[in-house]
Amino acid sequence: MKTLLIIGAFVLLSCQQEKPDPGIQTMDEFLQGQATFFNFNGNVLVAEKGKVIYKKSVGLANYDTQSPLNDSSIFELASVSKQFTAAGILLLQQMNKLSLTDSLRHYFPELPYTNITLHHMLTHTSGLPDYEAAMNKTWDRNKIAFNHDMIAFLAKEKPPIHFKPGERWEYSNTAFAILASTIEKVSGQTFKEFMAQHFFQPLGMKHTRVYNSRRSGEKIDNYAYGYVWSDSLNRFMLPDSLPDYKFVYYLDGIQGDGIINSTTADLLKWDRSLFNHTILSDRTVSEMQTHHALVDSVNEGFYGYGVFVGKNQFGNYVSHAGGWPGYGTNLARYVDDDLTLIILSNNESAATAIQATLTNIFFNKPIAMPYEHKATELDSTKLHAFAGTYTLRGNKFTIDRDKNVLKVYGNMELKPESETKIFHNGRYDLQFEIEKDTNGNLKYYRTMFGVREPIEKLN
Repeated sequence: MKTLLIIGAFVLLSCQQEKPDPGIQTMDEFLQGQATFFNFNGNVLVAEKGKVIYKKSVGLANYDTQSPLNDSSIFELASVSKQFTAAGILLLQQMNKLSLTDSLRHYFPELPYTNITLHHMLTHTSGLPDYEAAMNKTWDRNKIAFNHDMIAFLAKEKPPIHFKPGERWEYSNTAFAILASTIEKVSGQTFKEFMAQHFFQPLGMKHTRVYNSRRSGEKIDNYAYGYVWSDSLNRFMLPDSLPDYKFVYYLDGIQGDGIINSTTADLLKWDRSLFNHTILSDRTVSEMQTHHALVDSVNEGFYGYGVFVGKNQFGNYVSHAGGWPGYGTNLARYVDDDLTLIILSNNESAATAIQATLTNIFFNKPIAMPYEHKATELDSTKLHAFAGTYTLRGNKFTIDRDKNVLKVYGNMELKPESETKIFHNGRYDLQFEIEKDTNGNLKYYRTMFGVREPIEKLN
């Protein structure tokens, strides 16, 4: 009898241990809903204290061949790449081969920009002009530009700086492209060789590389090709084939501000290397994640070296997002709980918003699951009730009304679902609601990718 009781208790305990975590089930339900109703396509990984607690591949690596994504699919990281470029500069400093107080012109005397240091470039406080905007005007669009071409272009054309170095914060792709070229000049290696030798190979990041997309001539197995939505064709297309995206060809040789390609598993290795100070020392990682430049005074957001840092309701975080035609990416770690979230999309799904929702789920915050919205007709008076200027966490935005059309954030059209709710009629999971409290006072809410927040109407 004792033996049977022990066996029974063991079976009961095993069943209890195998019971699915409700948070993980909620993550799965949320992502499936995003795929069904908002075309989410990509890979997701969530880890707690370095241990994977959830991973998911949703959709296709190649829409044309219908090849599915898997957990080893390789994505363009876009601006998530910037922390790798920053790490390269910081490693060279750690090796005593450069100083962050070195000037830009110390390495590139042909450039007309004075008093700019590596520190300014690492923190987006350099004021350097945007190479993409400048080259868009006069660059030969049949020729792929590489970093040396971009630097020569700036030296020749001399577009003016936007502000004095250190005066304020402004995101700069130019700065990080020049930082990649600085790595090459100091190390004597190509950016690709340096990153592979000093980071990717030692960390076992076997699927990570500097890769200039399909136009480099190199083919990668299990590559997640990036697709954009075409309204005119009503389907996802490679940006290469659309005239409005010509820049993905002629700017494809620029490295440092993007162009790292990786997988969710490799990015977790990268995250762990920073956490454990595997390559960069404790002091260097601390310097990388210091609050160097104020980005958002209301929400106390800062920029370190190649990463955003700050504190929100879930604690201290280190994060970066990325966007490039066909890709939406996000890598974040909540430091206090050692929670890592990685979202890689190859159809421009809203990776940052999805990361925020998964974070809410992890911390047991309620979310609204995605569903199919159906528009209804409202008379102009009821429609007008939604129009106005609002504020959310200190940031103002306006819902504009032009006759019977509502728009928000510039050109996002909103449709009425009921007298109290409007929604974005597209791939972005966004809703606004009006409620009355018990005293008859109107309350306003915005729900974005399942996260519902109160907003204040100013007029």
